[in-house]
Amino acid sequence: MVERIGKAITLAVMGLATAGMLWSGVRTLVHPALAESSLLVPAPKLDEKAPVTQKQAKQEVAVLAGGCFWGVQGVFQHVKGVTSAVSGYSGGEASTAQYETVSTGTTGHAESVKITFDPSQVSYGEILRIYFSVVADPTTLNYQGPDYGTQYRTEIFTSSPEQEKVAAAYIQQLDAAHTFGAPIVTKVAALKGFYPAEAYHQDFLALNPSYPYIAYNDIPKVQGLKRLFPNDWRDQPVLVNARKS
Repeated sequence: MVERIGKAITLAVMGLATAGMLWSGVRTLVHPALAESSLLVPAPKLDEKAPVTQKQAKQEVAVLAGGCFWGVQGVFQHVKGVTSAVSGYSGGEASTAQYETVSTGTTGHAESVKITFDPSQVSYGEILRIYFSVVADPTTLNYQGPDYGTQYRTEIFTSSPEQEKVAAAYIQQLDAAHTFGAPIVTKVAALKGFYPAEAYHQDFLALNPSYPYIAYNDIPKVQGLKRLFPNDWRDQPVLVNARKS
């Protein structure tokens, strides 16, 4: 945790000097075991109803916490139908939604990603399937990979009663099937607020794929998305700070 704080400050000072590195140059840094660590879980039996017509389709929001938000954002930026994926904080108060404060693990916040998507292209249930398959290990309490603390917990923040119903039913479905071999500890809670993270955290994976933390922990998740969900994959990520042509 301390290492990540220092890392983030250093990168902010350096102005993200490593931005734009090619994936082909970092694949050798990925641990072989991690490259195959993702698991294709069953589709949810209960999902939101798809819009009947394009005119009925409205932008929907899903907020997910799955450990360090760099990797969570990086995965969903490559999902077809996602129009925005923003790193931030959920679960605590607005007054404590700053990286250094959240990193103490005392604010109630979890590092989260606000995913805006078109339900006519990708359903809420499919978003959750990707989350459980390649983003996070839902059986570990208050840690993901090398990161420990309540701010790295897995949690699904729902923005409607229907989302809450789908998420709760899906967790029950996966637990009943013993999909992970251990009970799911991921919480489901109503979304009370989402606070975007600092600018230097946005698009971090896309800008810094060769950064050791990203190459080891997060690039395998993006590769898992491409391998397990080819119909949901898109090559060009939707960035928060899209470059103007």
